[in-house]
Amino acid sequence: MIKVIAPGKLYIAGEYAVVDGMPSIVVALNQYITVEISAGHKYGSIISKQYQASTIYWRREGNQMIFDNRDNPFRYILSAIKITEQYARSLHVKLGLYHLKIDSQLDSPDGKKYGLGSSAAVTVATINALCAFYHIPINKEQLFKLSAIAHFSVQGNGSLGDIAASVYGGWIAFRTFDHQWLKIMQRNSSIKTLINMPWPNLKIEQLTVPESLQLLIGWTGTPASTSHLVDKVSLGRAHNPEKYNQFLKASKKCLIKMIHGFREGSLKLIKHEIAVNRKLLNQLGDFTKVDIETPQLKKLSRIAIHYGGSAKSSGAGGGDCGITVVNRQSPIKQILDEWKQNHIQPLKFKVTQQSSGVVHHD
Repeated sequence: MIKVIAPGKLYIAGEYAVVDGMPSIVVALNQYITVEISAGHKYGSIISKQYQASTIYWRREGNQMIFDNRDNPFRYILSAIKITEQYARSLHVKLGLYHLKIDSQLDSPDGKKYGLGSSAAVTVATINALCAFYHIPINKEQLFKLSAIAHFSVQGNGSLGDIAASVYGGWIAFRTFDHQWLKIMQRNSSIKTLINMPWPNLKIEQLTVPESLQLLIGWTGTPASTSHLVDKVSLGRAHNPEKYNQFLKASKKCLIKMIHGFREGSLKLIKHEIAVNRKLLNQLGDFTKVDIETPQLKKLSRIAIHYGGSAKSSGAGGGDCGITVVNRQSPIKQILDEWKQNHIQPLKFKVTQQSSGVVHHD
């Protein structure tokens, strides 16, 4: 049995603009997807503790996976399997049967999504587990590319920064690749060639955090659909292309300064640019008519700012989580207490340097 983990993520800054190739900052959190894989004989299975009623069984006919139950919630897992086995075949690896077991810490106990990138983490963990099962050596860049292809083929939009967080761990400055280029290359290149070549515009840099920086995370209790919100913003930008281009330029300038703040160890600069990024996202929400900063997220930010923090929505907004960057010496307990009083749940998650990897192999 092989056990692999992959961490969840939170966006710190650069949301929406990241989809158009602008820089962003994303963190990996110490909440994990776990995938276990073991050999199967007459049939294989995919089981998730989160979807116990939807276990699916499959068998092989040649290289094809034949499913007994096609109506299932495992789209990202199946896409990860398809891409990894395509890569395995290009390396002349004989395909086998196996049982996959998936468990997740990325949702609340009652099954609500925190917005921690569970679809990305399960994609990364599944690919990593299959590569270990098939004895295929893989580095972080190759894992990112395989996972990005698998995830993008299901979702069709998004930046894939959540994939980067799961693959690399820690604090990351991320710029996405040219998505149109990938679509063209998928039709014209083998998977083996594709994951071993440079991808235009892709940039992943691991950042060092100032010692005085404390990250606080608050959950509004309202799940949000990233792909749905990204689609709505895309619609809004079509009516205001000039304003949207101004937003992209301003976001790029803000994130370049923020990343410089990390390189220089300047908490003051990081906090200032978090505030700038919040303002930009609110302007984006206004002209696209998308509720990025909901009343609860606004409340979360106001409370944190009152006590000296710099705060904003995280990810697509519309619910899910907000983040606060604050000096460790600030009155953190007061922020968390006021959040609770206002029905905002502080999440005790921490940034993890742990990237996706095998934690057990026998």
